[in-house]
Parts: sequence; structure tokens; C-alpha cells
Amino acid sequence: MGEKVMTGSCLCNAISWRFDGQFSRITHCHCRLCRKAHGSPYATYGVGSKDDFEYLSGIDSIVEYESSPDFIRSFCRDCGSVLPNTKLGDIVAIPIGGLDGDLDITIDGHIYVADMAPWYEITDDLPRHDYYPGQDFPVVTFAESNEGISDGTHGSCMCGAVKFEITKQFDAVRHCHCSRCRKARSAAHSTNGVSEINALNFREGAKLLKRYRLPSAKYFGQWFCSRCGSAMPRVDTERNIALTPFGALDGDPGQRAGHHIFVASKANWDLITDTLEQFKAVPPN
Repeated sequence: MGEKVMTGSCLCNAISWRFDGQFSRITHCHCRLCRKAHGSPYATYGVGSKDDFEYLSGIDSIVEYESSPDFIRSFCRDCGSVLPNTKLGDIVAIPIGGLDGDLDITIDGHIYVADMAPWYEITDDLPRHDYYPGQDFPVVTFAESNEGISDGTHGSCMCGAVKFEITKQFDAVRHCHCSRCRKARSAAHSTNGVSEINALNFREGAKLLKRYRLPSAKYFGQWFCSRCGSAMPRVDTERNIALTPFGALDGDPGQRAGHHIFVASKANWDLITDTLEQFKAVPPN
């Protein structure tokens, strides 16, 4: 169940909303469409009555994309943050990572575990469902968009217009719990691979990339597909690195996250249950 009067916003704060109700279900969704949209190992959504939801600002900045037949996802056209799904009849599905402050909520379980990323392992004791509870088959569809590529690690956006490859092994893979990643990805945390800039190659669709730089941050930004909103790799020229959201990968990179960073900033509802090393901020050099 969720607390009353919750507010949320996208990373750039152009779009804001409120939910004055209770969630009937909150789940971590591991389907590949959610991974692509959020660029994360899973998306966390709370489902409630649409009557209790209201956009407060920025409606003109909302972009919609039909990721599956009759399934509409929304994102901010300026910063790429995933927005609440209001196209589900009389219910609304709100990405918990986009909500503000500490939340009095309980996660009910994992869904679409049958479609889980090969590079992620569930270590908590929450209930697990292969698909959606009460269904024994998937209700989302997805077409692989990088078939036949064998050199390097490859990935793509939901709509398949943007395709990339990483030609060298990642120097590090990290679960990041900072508030900026939560807003940018609208998720519990991000999982990013760090590599040299020259290891990243956009094979198709580079012109569709939208780049957002957070004005208040020294380095932080987000690149995303302007057509479907999927989080994409970005280049950080100041630090001479490329950051790849693992949710954008199409297969198994053969590497796993080595630690958690910015744990001091993590959401109060995001419980770390694995044995990876944790850092309050960034790891020491």
C-alpha cells in the first residue's frame, strides 16, 4: 500500500504530478521493454486508481510511444525520464523512481522473471512470477534488433532505431543509487558500464539521440532515443569515458556489477540484499 498525496517529477522538473490515493500493487518488472525504457535491471511500478492521479505541469512536454500493441509508454521530451502510464483504462501505473521523498510503501514481488536480464540476479525473498500474476504467458512483445552481430557487446532502444556496440570490455560495472539516476531512469537505481569513449560505436540512429545535461551537475546527463525514450549510452568528454545503461543491452555482456555506489542517497524503499561492496558515494581511486 502507498501513502497518501505523493508527488513526482521528471529529471528536468518540466513535468510534475501527484497521486492522492493508495497503490493496489507495487512490483519490480523485469520484462525487456521495461529494461529498455528505463535502462535499468528492472522497473518498479505502483498501480492505483486513475481518478487519484493528476498531472500538475508540463503536459505539453509528454511524448508517447506504443511499445506493444495498445500499450502506450510516456517520457519527457527534454530529459527522457519515464512518466506514469495513464493509458490503462481506469488505472494508472506510476514509476516509483520518479516519486519524491521517503515513501511508506512495500514491494509485492517480481514480475516477468522469465524475461529477466541474464546479467542480473535476484537476491531478495519477495515472490517471483514468470509473467504478470494470474497470467502464464507474456502480454508484451519485443523484436530483437541486433541479430547477427557478434563483435563486441551490442544494444538498442525499444523501437530499434538506435543501435550501438561496445568493442572492449567494460572497465567497471556499477549499481548507482543517486537521486539523479533515480529521476533520470525513473527506477530504483541504474546499472552502468564504464568504458573508454572509443569503445562506444553508434551503428545506427545517432541522429535520433537526444542529449540532456543537468544544469546543476558537473557531469551528470542523459542520452535517450527521441522516438521511444529509451535510455542510451552517453559520452562524457570531461572524464573521457562512455557510460552504458545495462538495460539497453540486447544480450549477456559477460560482466556483472561489481559494487553499489551513492548508497547514502538510495531510496528508503530500495533494499540492497546482495553481498556486493557498497560505497556511500564513489569508490576511492
